[in-house]
Amino acid sequence: MAVWRIWFYLLMLIIILILFPILIISILKESWYPLFFRLARIWARGIMLGMGFYPIVTREQSFKKGESYMLVSNHTSMLDIMLMLHVSKNPFVFVGKAELAKIPLFGFFYKRTCILVDRGNARSRKGVFDQAQKRLEQGLSICIFPEGGVPSDTSLILDSFKDGAFRLAIDHQIAIVPIVFYDNKKLFPYQFYKGGPGKMRAKVFPFIPTKGLSQIHKKELREQTHHIIFNALKKDHTA
Repeated sequence: MAVWRIWFYLLMLIIILILFPILIISILKESWYPLFFRLARIWARGIMLGMGFYPIVTREQSFKKGESYMLVSNHTSMLDIMLMLHVSKNPFVFVGKAELAKIPLFGFFYKRTCILVDRGNARSRKGVFDQAQKRLEQGLSICIFPEGGVPSDTSLILDSFKDGAFRLAIDHQIAIVPIVFYDNKKLFPYQFYKGGPGKMRAKVFPFIPTKGLSQIHKKELREQTHHIIFNALKKDHTA
C-alpha cells in the first residue's frame, strides 16, 4: 500500500512534467485560464486512471455552458480536487488552503491559478472575496469546500459549513451546486496506509438559486446546502 501511495504523488508529477510546456503557456495570461483548466482536467483523469479509480457521476441537473456557479461539496481527500475537475466542464477556480502551494511542482501551478486562503488570517480571508469577484466577472465559476478543511475526526459524516461560499453566491447572484463525493474518504484518506482502487461515485444535486436573495438569507442557504449533502452521505452510509 505504501508503494501505491507513493505512486500517486509520482503520477501527479509525471503528468505535470508531460504537460509542462503547454501548462506554462496557459498561465501566462489570465484570459488563457480556460486552456489551463482543460489541461487540469486531463491531469485529473490521468491520475484517476493511473491509480485505478473509476469515476461515476450522476446528475439531477446539468451545467449550462458559459454560466457561472458556486460549486460546493464534502471534503475528505485529495481526490476531491481530481473528481471535481472531472465533474464540471465549466471552467472554475478552486478556493483552497495555502499549504498545498508547498507541494513540489504541483504547488507552482496551484498558487498561480487558485485562490489561496490562510484561514487564520483575516486579511487573507478578505482577499479571497476580492479575487473571487474578479474571477466571476471573467465568467468563471468558483469551487469552495465549505467545511473549511478536512475534518480531523474521520468518523464525522460532514462538518459544519463556513459562510464564505454562500456569501459570495448571494453577492453575485449565482446558483449553488451541491455535489456529494461518496467514496473518496474510503479510497484515498489522509491516513497513509489506507485506501485502494475502486469506483468514485459523485452526485450533482439540483442547483439552489440565489436570485433575489440578500445576506439575510445566508444562514438559510448554508443550512439548506448542508442538509442536502449530509442526508445523501448519511443515506449512503446506512445503506
